[in-house]
Amino acid sequence: MASAPTLRSTLSDEELQNLVALTKDVDSIELKLTVPERAQLHTIRALGLDPLQAQLRQVFFFDTPELALDGHGVVVRGRRSQKKGDDSVVKLRPVVPSELPRALRRSPSFGIELDASPKGFVVSGSCKGLPAEGSVLEVAAGRKKIRKLFSKEQQALFAEHAPEGIALDDLSVLGPLFCLKLKSAPAGYDRRLVTELWFYPDGSRILELSTKCEPSQAFQVAAETRAFLSSKEIDLGSEQQMKTRTALDYFAKSFKNGAGKAAASGAKKAKSTAAKAPAKELEPAKDAEPQPAG
Repeated sequence: MASAPTLRSTLSDEELQNLVALTKDVDSIELKLTVPERAQLHTIRALGLDPLQAQLRQVFFFDTPELALDGHGVVVRGRRSQKKGDDSVVKLRPVVPSELPRALRRSPSFGIELDASPKGFVVSGSCKGLPAEGSVLEVAAGRKKIRKLFSKEQQALFAEHAPEGIALDDLSVLGPLFCLKLKSAPAGYDRRLVTELWFYPDGSRILELSTKCEPSQAFQVAAETRAFLSSKEIDLGSEQQMKTRTALDYFAKSFKNGAGKAAASGAKKAKSTAAKAPAKELEPAKDAEPQPAG
């Protein structure tokens, strides 16, 4: 009789103990795997994925040219999703769940998630919001203040954790990036698998496979997922990439090379032009203060 699949790990005993302890304090766990470009076509075919069923997304990050927020463990993002609208997030990463205020933990807009991959794991806390439709594009074009994308709760969280002296409206727009997101249930796998393909301005791509589960199911789901992907001959041992990390590093380098400065200058010029426009042209009548996600 064949032996049951086991969860292999490169974690040390101490890291594994820490992981087990953290699973008791998070709201959800997301298991992730990135696939190198040389194996992406094989992966798509092996899983029977249809790109035409994917949702198109446009992603913008907000930070200083020197990535001051990133250095303080703060990620600020705005996103447009095909047929779904806009959303925003202020994320803290990494966090220690037990050290977060109770009021924040109880907020329906805030969640704590543990992301695990063959590379390791990290715990983050995210405060989500739903800005008025079209707001992300208005901000990216310099016609609306960045803070308009974020609820009062998100703005308060940002103010508490951002470097002193940096406000939301001081940040630069880093983007856009385009990505395809596809939710599927491949034959032979009893869970929902999410596939994201991110396209970077330098022509590179990151293909990420992921699935979410309850903290109590983490090790079982990890073993089952590993066994399934192995059966499809999908590379599990390649170097892992982080979508956000790759994006921020690209834009930081772009600023140093001057391209980012030109884009920022264009955005400031657009803001200046918008400031001189009649007030009724600045803010659409139906625009509303962003509301927290439920």
